[in-house]
Formats: sequence, C-alpha cells, structure tokens
Amino acid sequence: MKQPMRPTGMVAFLIIWFGQIISLLGTSMTGFGQTIWAYEQTGQATALAMIGFFYVTPMVVLSPVAGAIVDRGNRKLMMMVSDLAAGVATIGILILYTTGNLQIWHLFISAVVAGTFQTFQWPAFSAAITLMLPKEQYGRANGLLELADTSANIFAPLLAGALLALVGFGGILIIDVVTFTVAIGALLFVHVPQPERTEAGRTGEGSIWQESVYGFRYIFNRSSLLGLQLVFTVGNWFSTLAYVLLPVMILARTGNSEMALASVQSAGAVGGVVGGLVMSAWGGPKRRVHGVLAGWISASLLGDALLGLGQILPVWMGAAFVGTFFVPVINASNQSIWQAKVEPDVQGRVFSTRRLIAWAVMPLAQLVAGPLADQVFEPSMQGGGWLADTFGRLVGTGPGAGIALILVFCGIGGALSGISGYAIRAIRDVEAILPDHDAAVEGAAAKAAV
Repeated sequence: MKQPMRPTGMVAFLIIWFGQIISLLGTSMTGFGQTIWAYEQTGQATALAMIGFFYVTPMVVLSPVAGAIVDRGNRKLMMMVSDLAAGVATIGILILYTTGNLQIWHLFISAVVAGTFQTFQWPAFSAAITLMLPKEQYGRANGLLELADTSANIFAPLLAGALLALVGFGGILIIDVVTFTVAIGALLFVHVPQPERTEAGRTGEGSIWQESVYGFRYIFNRSSLLGLQLVFTVGNWFSTLAYVLLPVMILARTGNSEMALASVQSAGAVGGVVGGLVMSAWGGPKRRVHGVLAGWISASLLGDALLGLGQILPVWMGAAFVGTFFVPVINASNQSIWQAKVEPDVQGRVFSTRRLIAWAVMPLAQLVAGPLADQVFEPSMQGGGWLADTFGRLVGTGPGAGIALILVFCGIGGALSGISGYAIRAIRDVEAILPDHDAAVEGAAAKAAV
C-alpha cells in the first residue's frame, strides 16, 4: 500500500514551528509560576539561580555525546523524545505539588531531566532545518524560531500571573502538560529528512567517543567559527547573570509585585516578538556577522545596563523591550552562518559542541549569581554600605539596588564582547574566510556539466 505523503519543506517547518509556539507557551507559564513559588518559599535569588543551573548544566556537559547520537540517529525521533521527557518532568512536579510534597530540590531534579533531554532537541531541529529549506531561507526560518521563543512569552507572564489566582500553580502545570502533546503531534504529522554522508561526515566516523569529540576538532580547526562562539561565551556570562537576577530585582524594588514582574517580562517578550517578526521578514543583514556583533553591543547597553539604571516600571519595560528586540537578530544571524558553513551530516556534533563552548560559563554564572547578589552587592548597596556612597546616585539604594548595579556591569561587559569581535579579523570576516558547505558540491556539478 502506498504510504500517504507527509508535508515537507517550508510547510513541514511551519507545522513544527506552530507546535513549538504552543508548547513554549505552556513552558513559559510554568517557568513564571516556578519563579513566584520558589521566591515565596525562600525570599532569595539563590534558589531561582539554582533551578537554572540544574537545567543548563546537563545541556553543557552532555552536548558532545548528544550531538553524536543526533548525527547517528533519526532527528525527528530525537525531537519527539525531548518533548516527551519534558512533559514527564512536568507531570512529576504536578503530582508532588497536588499532594503537598513539592520542595525546592524537586524543581532541581525536574530541571536536570528537562535539560538532559533538551540537549537533543536543539541540534536535531537545527540540523534538520538545513535540509528542509534552501539556505536563502535560513535567516527567515531562524527568525521564526526566535519568534516562537518570544511570542509565547508575550502572553505567558500575564496569563500565568492571572491564572495563579484562579487555578493555582497546579493548574498552570496541567496546561503545560497539554501543550507538550501539541508539539509531539506536530512532529508526527510531518516528514523530517535525514542528511546524506559527506567527506566531513566520513572523517568524523568512529566510536561514540570519537564522534563526540569530533565537534571540537572541527571548530578548533576553523578559528573564525571558534572566535565567533567565544564572543557568545563572554556575552553569555554577563547576560546569564542579568537574566537570573532581573526577576529578583523587580520583585525586591516593587514589594513583591507579581504584576510588575509580569509587565517587565511581557514587555521583553513583545520586543522579542517584534525582533523576530523583523528578522523573519528581513532575513537579516547581508553580512550576518553584523547581526551578531552589533546586536550584542546594542542588546547589552540598551537592555541589561539600562535595566540596572532604571528605577521605575516604565524604564524597566522600555529597556526589556529594546534589549530583547536584538536577541532574535543575534541568534538567527549566528545560526544562519553556522548552517551555511557546516556540512549537514556533522551538524549535530558541531552544533552541540558549539553550544557547549557558548554555554560553558552559564552554569557557573548561575551558581555565582545568587551569592553575589545576596551576600555581596545587596548588603553593600544598603544605606552605609561600601558601594552605596560610590554608586548610590547611579542606581539608588535599598532592596534591589545591589542587583541593579550588577546589571549595569553586565551590560558593559556584554557590549565589550561584541566590540572585541569587530577588533579581530577572523571573526568580523568569518563569512568571507569560510566557504559555504555546498560550495564544493556546486563546484563539482559545474565541472561535470562542462
């Protein structure tokens, strides 16, 4: 019997993309509910930072092995297993909460499970896009992915803030579980292609260990790609500190106002949506490296630094909007460069290693963020503190002022990471230095035609 045709190409991509938007809405609502619940239980930044630490650490540590498994296996299956595991972790938290047994450390375990399986999702989907679409569409497709990440968040904080009073944290968890089924159903409905073997793929073949370290060999042999990721490594250190501490700063400076936090997060989400829409329609600058480097500079100064300098809700909302606007431009531009330069059958390994390089500092930043705020900067920015006299006029004093100062420093540091990329030729000229992965194939075809 003839098998029914499944959607392919841009249609298939859009179906998967829609499923991800629905799933991310539920995930973002759960994240907001966890933030409120954990802060109410502890009143400190450390617990919130530790949830992020336990989520990101498996994604960093296991990335090389996950990339090798993705390249060996079926990429569609990898994405489905990742969504299913995240749903199971949420169900576990739901059971513990409804039975009155939920504790902070349970959120840490759930984060480990979700982070472990999410390690497979991103390289599998990123590598699949390379074969699903022509390279001229990479920028727009990656812009749509960034739009999915942010558009769900435009409503999630406000919805979660309102629903917490109606259905509680448990109700939000139930909604999250339902949304995971939509993402899995979308994947079941479409065709996701597998890559053909290339010379790079044959070179990287071997044991699971050899294939796991191949991504390092590939990137380290291409200084332009390595330098590009090191810009993200430095930038991610500062942006992670800011991201982890921002909710605590808002809550501390507004008397634990959930709606103030929701408003700032929603403003940031709107900025991300607008940035994603712009990137989807535009496709990014002709030289995509400008989207990366200029984006880092702009997001850091107009986002993180201004969030720290602002002391009222309208300024926080404006800074969150502008800073997050550039995130889709940065990520989609960078992703398009890598998808064009790296051979499809090794993208799982290379992209996973690339994530490890860019994210290696994030677990440490999440570990440091809480104690740095609670034990150093916050006490020092209270009346009479040793930092208050110097920086009090800049960011104010009192609860949240120490975190505000951290955000200012983070903005300056993130901007310097983008500036350093422009100062190094191997990074700023990455697109000219490295050929596209299909250049050799097109060259061989041209010779054969002659």
